[in-house]
Order: sequence, then C-alpha cells, then structure tokens
Amino acid sequence: MQSTESKLKTTASEDSQTGRTLLNLRGMLLRGDFQPGERISELPLVARLGVSRTPIRLALDRLAHEGLLEASPTGGFVVRAFTLEDVWDAIDTRGVLEGAAARLAAERLQDDGELTLLRQYRDELDAMVWQDHGRGRFVQPDIDSFARYTELNEAFHSEIVALSKSSMLRRALNQVNSVPFASPSALLYARAKLPRAPEMFAVSHEHHRSIVEAIERRQGARAEALAREHSRMTRHNVEAALADTSILSGVPGASLIRIPAAV
Repeated sequence: MQSTESKLKTTASEDSQTGRTLLNLRGMLLRGDFQPGERISELPLVARLGVSRTPIRLALDRLAHEGLLEASPTGGFVVRAFTLEDVWDAIDTRGVLEGAAARLAAERLQDDGELTLLRQYRDELDAMVWQDHGRGRFVQPDIDSFARYTELNEAFHSEIVALSKSSMLRRALNQVNSVPFASPSALLYARAKLPRAPEMFAVSHEHHRSIVEAIERRQGARAEALAREHSRMTRHNVEAALADTSILSGVPGASLIRIPAAV
C-alpha cells in the first residue's frame, strides 16, 4: 500500500509535469507553432513533448479555460482565432481591472511597509532606464537587459494586484492577460522598435512613479485613473506594431490574430 509521503511526492511530481507541459504548450501557441483553427489532439503531443496523456489533457483543458483553445465538436481542441476587436476589448478590460486594483490598493493600505516591494520594483526599473542616479538622461533598455526589465515590469503590475487584496480581481486579470497582446509586458520588446520608443518608455515610467505616489497618499480615484491611462499604452503599441509587419511578426501571439487586409 502506498504511504502518505509517497502519495504526496507522486502528486507533486504530476503537478510539476502538468505545469511544465502547460508552459510548453502555451509557448508553442504564442510562438505560432499552431495556426488558428488547427485541431490539436492529445496523442500527437505525447510523442512531441515526451509526456503522458494525463498532463497533456490537463494542460489543454487549462488553455481552453484561458481562451487560447476552443473545444472541437468532433473531439479535442482547435486553436482559437482572435479578432482585433477581441484584443481591444481585452486591453480595455485589463485597464478597468488594473484601475480597480490600484484604487483598492490605496484604499486598503494599512501600513506604509506594505509598499516595500512595489517601491523596490519601481526603483529597479528606474535604475535601468535613467542615468545619473535615476533621474537624469533617459536610456532605453538594451537587448541584454530586456529579460530583467520585462520581469520587473510584470512584478510591478502583479504587486499592485496583490496590494488590492482581492483574489477575485487576480483571477479576472489572469484570464484577461491570456489574450495575445493584452498583458502589461506583451508589447514591451516590440515597443523598443517602434517610432518614438524612448518617449513612450519615459511616459510609462512616469506612470509607474505616479501610481505608487497615489497609492502612498491613499488617493484611490487618482490611482485608478492613472492605472487605466497606463494600460492604454498597450493599445498604442499594438496600433503602431500593426503598421509594421516586421515588428508584429516578432510579437508572441501575433499569428493567432486575424488582421483585416486594410489594417
């Protein structure tokens, strides 16, 4: 009979395998390994990923829940196609939710020490893009530092949600951020190649500083307005990328979006 300790180890191993499978499949979808409308079945993925059917089945179910896949009437799943309207709606919805998170963070703040992590992320981002002790000449992140820059940006946004102390908001944002181009960091690398890139990065960092300041001062309405304005930059980035296919093709998830020929 299997011991409790052995069962726990088995469960942990299965969870880890499912998590890795989920990350691999999500990466394949966003990379363009599968095209919109393409049918995805478990068996071919078993050979391709080298894992059993169970983690693949669980990962596919999760991706369908996230909205990247749709159930096929004949069994299995098909890759979902997104319209530009889907993308705009997702970005606008993220703005509403992140605005609500910033407002709640300001209103529910009980101790100044709760802001330690948020300030740390802000300061680290500043150190990467401003010379002369954080407030001198603006310097756009280079390719070697972009991974860390993206990580910090995501951590900054996640920390605001954590400070809202709302598990409901967190779940809703996780769902919205699964839509290609909708998440806070979806267009960061592309933004670096867009016209007026330094100016856009500078504005983004002023938003970060102002949002932190509004939360520090318990200014809920101001924090909400700033966070919503900050999210709109993603739409500007997408619109600019749509005008340059060389930039757009390098953006994760671009292949899943049906773009009208007139755009």
